[in-house]
Parts: sequence; structure tokens; C-alpha cells
Amino acid sequence: MNDLHPVIAAVTRRIVEKSAPSRRRYLDLIERGRDAGTNRQRLSCGNLAHAFAAAGEDKPAIRSATAMNIGIVTAYNDMLSAHQPYGRYPEQIKLAAREVGATAQVAGGVPAMCDGVTQGQAGMDLSLFSRDVIAMATAVSLSHAMFEGVALLGICDKIVPGLLIGALRFGHLPTILIPAGPMPSGLPNKEKQRVRQLYAEGKVGQDELLDSEIASYHSPGTCTFYGTANSNQMMMEMMGLHMPGASFINPGTKLRAELTRAAVHRLAAIGWTKDGKPNDDYRPLGHCVDEKAIVNAAIGLLATGGSTNHAIHLPAIARAAGILIDWTDLSELSDVVPLLARVYPNGSGDVNDFHAAGGIGYVIGELLDNGLLHRDILTVARADMTDYARTPELVDDALVWPERLAASRDPAMLRPVAEPFSADGGMKLLQGNLGRCVIKTSAVDPARWTIEAPARVFSDQDDVLRAFKAGELDRDVVVVVRFQGPRANGMPELHKLTPPLGVLQDKGYRVALVTDGRMSGASGKVPAAIHVSPEAHGGGPLARLRDGDMVRVCARQGMLEALVEDAEWKAREMLPPPPPPYDTGRELFAMMRQGCDEAERGASAMLAAMDGEIA
Repeated sequence: MNDLHPVIAAVTRRIVEKSAPSRRRYLDLIERGRDAGTNRQRLSCGNLAHAFAAAGEDKPAIRSATAMNIGIVTAYNDMLSAHQPYGRYPEQIKLAAREVGATAQVAGGVPAMCDGVTQGQAGMDLSLFSRDVIAMATAVSLSHAMFEGVALLGICDKIVPGLLIGALRFGHLPTILIPAGPMPSGLPNKEKQRVRQLYAEGKVGQDELLDSEIASYHSPGTCTFYGTANSNQMMMEMMGLHMPGASFINPGTKLRAELTRAAVHRLAAIGWTKDGKPNDDYRPLGHCVDEKAIVNAAIGLLATGGSTNHAIHLPAIARAAGILIDWTDLSELSDVVPLLARVYPNGSGDVNDFHAAGGIGYVIGELLDNGLLHRDILTVARADMTDYARTPELVDDALVWPERLAASRDPAMLRPVAEPFSADGGMKLLQGNLGRCVIKTSAVDPARWTIEAPARVFSDQDDVLRAFKAGELDRDVVVVVRFQGPRANGMPELHKLTPPLGVLQDKGYRVALVTDGRMSGASGKVPAAIHVSPEAHGGGPLARLRDGDMVRVCARQGMLEALVEDAEWKAREMLPPPPPPYDTGRELFAMMRQGCDEAERGASAMLAAMDGEIA
């Protein structure tokens, strides 16, 4: 067993120290919740009668209060392929609960929108703030004081962070996240990307493009590229909040069903009482999600080349548990965590190929063996993170976790720490007179880690597309898209820009994107300095930038600079933002835009207001 890497140990200590006051307040909160807060013993007869009036055969068990009642919070809808399999999960969970003398009820549903559907559309402006809505809906679901455990059903981009943030405010409850798995592989992602670029160049039509997309997104299950949704699943494993190895088992399989059953059985075993007595295996969510677990999630993100969206989501999740982590912490971790996986868009294979090569279990084993992961965290499994280095299988229809894989089954996709794809994790902090931001370098050719070119400044992504089609960007250029931050318009992803910027780069031009918006979990080969903070709306320095200013984006030196004389730069007028978005329900989110904090703190109006109340 190797000692923990000194940089990981130092970053963890710093997080513990700066989080100490807020973490103490949080632990006090969940202790009160357990001892004097939301529990069935304090409900009146009228309260109870309302709560199990429709519980059918489970009424006697719920009435007796002698066994765990599991609250199911579900993100089911059948418009999202990732969440469609959840339709039948509640009945499966209830059956599994009865097998161990427990009960389960659907506590509530949360919205689940798809960035793939809203990408480049007005609805994308609601996407990031849907996380706050999901967190609040989770809290509403759990507010009935009826539950001793929680099963969270969700997968995609804002849904898992939102569910977890909400559940953490009920952190005295044991909680397990139950995934549904990725769809089987369809059209290879590289081919899909090729057709998108051909469409951007006008070389194929809309019918060909739609055929390509249908062949890629073709059945129930999560999209198979390694974007935010699948990065969510990886992080839940790294934090020990799934059953080990549950992330990437396809829907509708016997193994998938047995993992769901096992999660329910395990949840019933880790409550604060067992057989009417205090349980010595009590594992509340708020103790599972501690500083070490948050660092593990960050390390997993870096080691696998995961989504840049988690540079926003992880600080928000941490804050809900009283823990403070920022981009400096992520960047320092990235310097010492090697890149062990290449999954599309960082490689050619998808998450099904990744899982077949050894998947998360192999990555966790390698990190543990080399002192690059906290082993001693409290997980929902039986021991520690060692459990998560194993991959589940069915042997004679029985669920087992065999000994861990000794070597990668596909070195082109998955490598050991001794032979990584890159010595660092590929997510870096940039800073300078344009602010602070992150850049993901794991899919970017190192020859393009530094781009210095004149800026072309936009305030709307559609204007970028028009300029591209008119040939105005056929040159070395730093495309700047500002007023895309959370206060301006909700911080949409700008993934719609990926194909045209890729076309420009393929023509041989030196191209980069700079924005206070998000890019995407599927951001790839074009260098993109994203989440620039402070954002342009409200006085961030991007509001000073003008067309033609030389801009330097350098991942090697950690630089984001407008190469303008300092006196001139400071004297420039800040340009005002465009009018606030209105229609498609965006006006309903005005209070969130106005109260939102910066991306580095999680871009959350809800958490900003909460911090103000409990400081």
C-alpha cells in the first residue's frame, strides 16, 4: 500500500482547514436532523395516516415504524433516453425492500432536462439553474419526515448534482444513487463528429445529419460519449455512493436489475437503527460526503478526462456539505494526477468500450496502488474504496465482485499509472487580466496549448455562426463569446460552436474560444477557455475587450491575457450587457440570475442565498 501523494495530501489539508467553520455547521445540522428533526417518530397520527393512505400492502410495516422506509426521489421521464428506464424502478425497489423487511415510497419527482435537446436553443438558458430547481425539489420530497433512507434515481448533467445537493441537506439519511446505465453503442462518435463538421461546411444536408444523429442516439440509456452525464456516474463511484461498478451496465440486463436490488438491500442495512437497536454500520450521506470524498471525485474527473462542467458542479456539491473547493485546488490536483483513460471525445471508444477495457474499477485500483486516491473514506459499500476496484458480474445468476482486474484489456483506451496517456489530468486554471477560467487540455493537441491571435468579440453564439458562414473567421482568431455567464443568461453551453471552430482549426488556423459561458461535457480538440470569472455581466473584464485586441490563451503558463497596455485597459468603458432573455420560461428564472454567484463557487443562486442566511 503506497502512501498518499504529498500534493494530494496537502490539497486535502487545505480544503479541510478552509472548510472547518462551514463543515462544523453542516455536521451540527445533520446531527440535529437525526436526533430531533425529520423522522416518523415525531409525526402525529393524522400526519402518518396521510402519508401511507395509498401504501397498500406496505401499510402495516410503515405504521409499525420498525423497519426502514426508503424515500425514492426520481428523475424519470420518457423523453430522456437516460431516464426512461427509471419508469419501472419504483416497483422493483419496493419488491427488493420487502425482501429485507423494509418498505419504499416514491417521495417525489424532479425535473430532468436534456442539454442534448436544448443545445443551441433558448431552453439551454434554463439548464444550469435546473440544478437548483432539482435540489429544491429533492428537499421538498424529503421534507415529509417519513424516510430513514433515500434512493436517488438520476443520471444526466444537472440531475445528479441537483439530487445530491438537495439530499445533502438531509445528510443524516443513508443515501445511495442508483444508475440506469448507458445505451448500447451505436454510430461511432468520431463518425458522428465527422458528419457534424461536414454539415457545418455545407457538404451534407439536414437529412444526412439527422440520420447520423439517430444512429448515435438510438435507444433507452445514457448517451455513450464521456460527457457530463457519464462523468457524473464516475464521480459517484469515486465518492463511494453507488454500489461498486454500477455505473456502466446497460439497461434491461439481468446484471443491471441485480445491482439495483443489491443497492436497496444495502440501503436497508446502513440505517441508524437495525432491529430496533442502534446500528454500528450507520452510514449517513453527510458523513460519506466529506473532504476526502470530494477530493476523490476531483481526482477521478482528472484521471479519466471528465467533463469541464464539474468545475462548476463539484464546488456546488461540496458547499452543500459545508466543504469549500476551488479551481486552484483542481489545478494543483491536475498537475499530479495522470490521465489514464481516453474515452470519446478524448479518444475513439465510448463508455461501453471503456467499461469493457476495465472501466472505473481498473482506474480506481491503479490510483489506490499509486497513492493517488483516498482509500479510507466512508462508502455505502462494506469496506472502503478498495471495494470499488472490483467490477460486478453474474455467476450462476448470483451477483459477485471478483478479484480486481490485473491489467487493462485495451491499452489504447485505458492505461496504468506507470504508462499514462499524459502525466497530468488535463484540466488547468488560467488567469490574467481577463479573469480566472478553466481549460480542458486532454483532447487538445499540445501544439495548440498556446494560442495568441486577434479577438473577434460576440455576445450571441448565433452571431458567431453567421460570421463563420460569411467567411469572416477564416484566419487566426480568438473567438470571444461574452455575456454568457449565470447572471447574464443562465450560462448556457456553447457546444453548437464546436463544429465550426473545428472546421477553422482543420483549415490550419490558430483558433481558440474564450467565454464566460460553458462549453460542454463533450468539448474536444479546440482550446476553450471557459467559465471566465468574474463574468462580463456586472463588470467582469471581458466587458472591456474589443475586436482586434490581441489575446493570449496559454495552458502551459496558465495565462488568459488581453495584450493591451495596462493604462488603456483600465481606462476602457465596460460595455453593457444585452437585454435579459425573455420567453421559453426564461423570465421565470430572473431571480436566480440576479442572485447567482460566480462559476468558481458553483454558479448557484440557491447556495448563495443559503450561505447568507447561515453565515
